[in-house]
Amino acid sequence: MEFTTKQIFTVLRTVKHPQQNKDIISLGMVQELTIEGNNVGFTLVFQSDADKMAEPIRKACVQALEKEFGDQIVIRGNIKLKYLKKEDDYSAMKGVKNIIAVASGKGGVGKSTVAVNLAVALANTGAKVALLDADIYGPSVPKMLNIEGERPQVVNENGQELIVPIEKYGLKTLSIGFFVNPDDALIWRGAMATGAIKQLLLQGKWGEIDYMVVDLPPGTGDIHLTIVQTVPVSGGIMVSTPQEMALADVKKAMSMFKQPTIKIPILGVVENMAWFTPEELPDNKYYLFGEGGAKKYAEENGLALLGQIPIVKGVMDGGEKGVPVAANPDSIMGKEFVKLAANVIEAVKKRNSELPPTQMVSITRK
Repeated sequence: MEFTTKQIFTVLRTVKHPQQNKDIISLGMVQELTIEGNNVGFTLVFQSDADKMAEPIRKACVQALEKEFGDQIVIRGNIKLKYLKKEDDYSAMKGVKNIIAVASGKGGVGKSTVAVNLAVALANTGAKVALLDADIYGPSVPKMLNIEGERPQVVNENGQELIVPIEKYGLKTLSIGFFVNPDDALIWRGAMATGAIKQLLLQGKWGEIDYMVVDLPPGTGDIHLTIVQTVPVSGGIMVSTPQEMALADVKKAMSMFKQPTIKIPILGVVENMAWFTPEELPDNKYYLFGEGGAKKYAEENGLALLGQIPIVKGVMDGGEKGVPVAANPDSIMGKEFVKLAANVIEAVKKRNSELPPTQMVSITRK
């Protein structure tokens, strides 16, 4: 028997999507219909793989067609399912307890230096720490940890492809810098950049993590929004130098975190390049960029001053050589990051005791 499209569609109009209360033909869910003799096949299209009615509707189609045509029709195994959108798999992040976003309103304030050394200092306490380099267009973490030439492995677990982070200084680290030539400019549209960030977050083989430190790009934009929409950020740390210009940009970054649709708690402020201290004169302080600007800002806005990091030549040398100063906790700079890590741990404890768990941000456009 040779069936016609009209015959098949007439039967399938009796099959409804229970949640939308419309038949699957009217909803445009039946596509790619093929008829070869008594063999009939088609594709059922669903908006998302989160639609729990997919299998029940497929079975309902088989039952309706076999009820109408009996053994004249061969339909079993010929109905495919297609999803227009696949829901994100968050299982790789289930062991991450606290996500700390390190932000600044502008570049050049040493945000990545603070993020990397904070992560190392946290790991030195015995905590399980991850470091995500979210600065897609200017990834610096691989160089700062001297792992530029590393290429993460990809493994398959329970049907999901996972990226194995590179481990060094007690950190599990992922960065887009592992996948691109460091000498090439990354020319990506926003969707490509945000897609890469989501992949690093949700497909990282993180395991159990006490603190995930996220080194955000400067400013505010798509990457920032993608992160807060993808994972529940526990809190943000603002990094600034003492100058008024840097603080003005910090205010912009702060306003993003405080938006009613975002509401990410601010753990505190870190004043970087607070003063210059010669290594041979550790007690001397020279305020090259003004004195205590970020400290004053924190006090005026009711924020914790988590640390004041001086300029010491060893910081720059460490960053260039891939040896974070926090790896030597007994050095001048190492001691400052020990203090910073302790303050951050206390700030996270305080945040978790006083506020409910952060929810992923849902931002809709009207």
